Amino acid sequence: MRLLWNIEHNLQSASKLMAARLGITGPQRLVLRVVAQSPGISAKDVARLLHLHPSTVTGILQRLEKKKVLLRGTDPNDTRRVRLRALPSAHRYTRRAPGTVEYAVEQTLRRLTPASVRSARRVLSAVAAALDANGANGA
Repeated sequence: MRLLWNIEHNLQSASKLMAARLGITGPQRLVLRVVAQSPGISAKDVARLLHLHPSTVTGILQRLEKKKVLLRGTDPNDTRRVRLRALPSAHRYTRRAPGTVEYAVEQTLRRLTPASVRSARRVLSAVAAALDANGANGA
């Protein structure tokens, strides 16, 4: 448990540092990268993909819109649905960069054997599934 809490604390700290250095938090960057990779994705699909509560995603999207890096548009086939697109100005936030959470993870994974990565994935997947089953994710 201490290790999980340490990781969670370090993720929060890294996100604050990213906000100071890059102008965007870890969750904002993650959402923006998903939208950039899947133009036209819905907010609901972003929430489901990232295992975040829809209201959390709504707040992140509002902040990204305010930064003028994200555009919300209506679905041409169903005007009730909103489709998301990253604007060209988002590129500065979505490119691979040192000092980001995913950069640290990538560097760590490169140093591990494939067997170690598979084992870690199994353990983390089991913990995530157990938390989902208990309703601990809030989604």
